[in-house]
Amino acid sequence: MTNRIEALRETFGNQNIEAILVTESKNLRYLANFTGSAGAALITKDEAYFITDFRYTTQANEQAKGFTVVIHKAGIYQEVNQLLVKHNIDIVGIEAQSMKVQDYITIQELFEAKIVPTVGVIEKNREIKDEAELAIIKEACKITDESFEHILTFIKPGVTEIEVANELERFLKTKGASAMSFDTIVASGVRSAMPHGVASEKVIEDGDIITLDYGCYYKDYSSDMTRTIAVGSIDPKLEEIYHIVLEAHERVNAGAKAGMTGKEVDALARDYIIEKGYGEYFGHSTGHGLGLDVHELPSLSFRNEEPLKENMVVTNEPGIYIEGLGGVRIENDLIVRKDSVEQLNNSPKHLIIL
Repeated sequence: MTNRIEALRETFGNQNIEAILVTESKNLRYLANFTGSAGAALITKDEAYFITDFRYTTQANEQAKGFTVVIHKAGIYQEVNQLLVKHNIDIVGIEAQSMKVQDYITIQELFEAKIVPTVGVIEKNREIKDEAELAIIKEACKITDESFEHILTFIKPGVTEIEVANELERFLKTKGASAMSFDTIVASGVRSAMPHGVASEKVIEDGDIITLDYGCYYKDYSSDMTRTIAVGSIDPKLEEIYHIVLEAHERVNAGAKAGMTGKEVDALARDYIIEKGYGEYFGHSTGHGLGLDVHELPSLSFRNEEPLKENMVVTNEPGIYIEGLGGVRIENDLIVRKDSVEQLNNSPKHLIIL
């Protein structure tokens, strides 16, 4: 974790800060390997402190290697203020995008140092994964693939969407997942036109197309996969849409690489869908970053002009959604390589009809 702390310190000049207070839980996991629910880190130019309470004394000392662990008695922010005074810190950064307003009010009254809001500093560093992170994400994707193979034996007319979602969660946890990485989407029939159609009590019927979008947390890292399948024969229009989405998806897999901007990668899928006459029905970005959060930087969207870098992990998930008919989305997780991308999901992508 030492390299991650040094990389954070290198941002101090641009942020015009002398130290940073880290409170966001995923960033604490990233910097200090801490998996508890109460703690904060104070990183100065020369020191790294992890502040928590007596419940986490053993855990913090075991996990937060390279940090001086401080067990507070009066409160985390009171302890942080004492450390700021001790090290003559005049300007401290905070994580503006995640700190609660009440906590901000508290430190405004408490800290003698000037408080400077920062946004996405650690998250930016998290974009590029090291080999240990990539290995965990690959394993998360592997068990996600296994769950897809399993759920195909479970889905049939008469079961509800929520029963499918619950069976996915049960199976993934038997494979080592700690939790689902987001509320599982099981959207059947006309509900498949809802990009975020979280599983409902709807009964799956013969003739339904079903979008399954789900993922898991494995050793704190996430996976995110979508497959669209059919139960019995479906509307020919949906079959047409399926093959258009699949081609758009494969164009990203074939063309994306380091150095391309998020906008350029998005265009690989979007331009094809527009060419086929369905541009107005593809309303979200082609993909997003993946790691400790299931949605993180970078974005594969028309707004992102920044180039992708090697060892970023992103999703590839074009879709078409037509209200009253249904929708199709196909998604894989990818590692960005120098001249290509590496697909992390191996589940079949042809139209499966149960």
